Parts: sequence; C-alpha cells; structure tokens
Amino acid sequence: MTLTIIADIHSKPGHEALVLAELKKLVEPTRNEDGCLRYDLHRDETRADRFFFYETWADRARWEQHMNAPHIAAYLAATEGAVNTFEVSRMRRVDGSPISKGGEMP
Repeated sequence: MTLTIIADIHSKPGHEALVLAELKKLVEPTRNEDGCLRYDLHRDETRADRFFFYETWADRARWEQHMNAPHIAAYLAATEGAVNTFEVSRMRRVDGSPISKGGEMP
C-alpha cells in the first residue's frame, strides 16, 4: 500500500534562500530512489519561509530508507540552525485512484 508524505518546512528569517537551495538538491536523487513514486517541492505563494514536499512512496519501508539516505543527512547538516520547523505527516490514500510516477494525476 502506498504512503503519502506531506513535509511542511519553515525556514528561520533570513535563511529562506539557503533552505530552498538545499531542498532543491534533494529532488533529483530522491526521485531516483527505489520506491519513490512522486516527490514534488512547493513554496508557499504568500510566505517565502514556507516549503512543502508532496511525496508518494511504494510503501513505508522505502520512505524510511529515504529518510536515512546520504542526501537527507547532507541536507540536515547544511541547514542546521536555518530551519524553524520541519513537520512530517504520513497519510494513506483512500480514494483508490491511480497515481503516476513524477507526473500529474490521470
């Protein structure tokens, strides 16, 4: 069963550019991970300090592997002291509609 992740990241004032640059570095290696079905980075239109990842994983085990990946460790080290909050919500789809890897919903 797939797992959906919503990651809500708030940078500290003055650190928006650094956090955004480091978040962007996560996209390509994560999309290439086994089990990653979707990994989309978003920025709030009204708050420059707020970022979201919308993620879909084949299962929880693959997401847990992702959280232990070297590029996640590099992000955490590079943004130490620059992030105000990082909240992760784990969700399950309930509508049953199909998903597509890296693309729009059909």
